Amino acid sequence: QVQLVESGGGLVQAGGSLRLSCAASGRSFSGSTMGWFRQAPGKEREFVAAITWSGAYTNYEDSVKGRFTISRDNAKSTVSLQMNSLKPEDTAVYYCAARVRGSWNSRDPADFGSWGQGTQVTVSS
Repeated sequence: QVQLVESGGGLVQAGGSLRLSCAASGRSFSGSTMGWFRQAPGKEREFVAAITWSGAYTNYEDSVKGRFTISRDNAKSTVSLQMNSLKPEDTAVYYCAARVRGSWNSRDPADFGSWGQGTQVTVSS
């Protein structure tokens, strides 16, 4: 299994930016689709973005398209999420995970594993 640790969260005003990072250890994750998910209080965990092992294909939730950018550096075993033009509705705990089943472009949290501990993102108005 892969151990994942998220970092980079914090408090930011609406319209601001944050860059989240996910560091992997334990084994290589370069062969897997990596995804970012988020969970707000009282809501289910939802898909945010994903990227294939080569970075050739990316997948975004509609609400973050044009604002968030996912990237990965397999040599450094990291995946990042650049978040721009943040909105209060982006407030959530953000998690990274590796796809362990399903199709390469799955958006289902059940198809991912090795979840990190999460990093809190709070966007104030």
